[in-house]
Amino acid sequence: MRSVEQYAPGAAFGAEVRKDGETWTLVLVRELRHPPATVWTALTDPEHLREWAPFDADRNLGTVGTAKLSTVGAPTPHVSETQVKRADAPKVLEFSWGGQDIRWELEPQGGGGTRLTLWHNINRGFISMGAAGWHICVDVLDRLLADQPIGRIAGTDAMKFGGWQRLNAEYAQQFGVEPPVGRPTPPSVEA
Repeated sequence: MRSVEQYAPGAAFGAEVRKDGETWTLVLVRELRHPPATVWTALTDPEHLREWAPFDADRNLGTVGTAKLSTVGAPTPHVSETQVKRADAPKVLEFSWGGQDIRWELEPQGGGGTRLTLWHNINRGFISMGAAGWHICVDVLDRLLADQPIGRIAGTDAMKFGGWQRLNAEYAQQFGVEPPVGRPTPPSVEA
């Protein structure tokens, strides 16, 4: 297993903000080298989620219905009940987390890869934090699927990680927002 100390996130890229009044949505796009079915498993299977996601799930998220998501690295334990609203394997997964809507879209790409698009409704004040956190989580996911796991970097652990601060500032600049000062509550636990 590779060490997290050997990981350094690249520059902020592939993200934008969509605004509809007071509703802000982070849209993050990544090209993964893995087929949609493999990526789908990583997005839905609790064992895979424990390796890269900022939450643990009490069940497979690949079917519509209620699930419990436990935020990883929160200052205090935070478990929220979620509704998996849509689970069209291996194309679209929609659920809520901490009162925020999350949608994953998987599109097959040439060469057997997947274009992964995340849509995450997030509070404007935390949009750059969310982008930085998801950037790191998807990097960890990509390495996991390539059999080069480095271990989960999420929640407050991600915020302590050197690359996170840089990414937060870069995304804030790209989005035209002020990065949060200090160590505010991560967006997943503000609800």
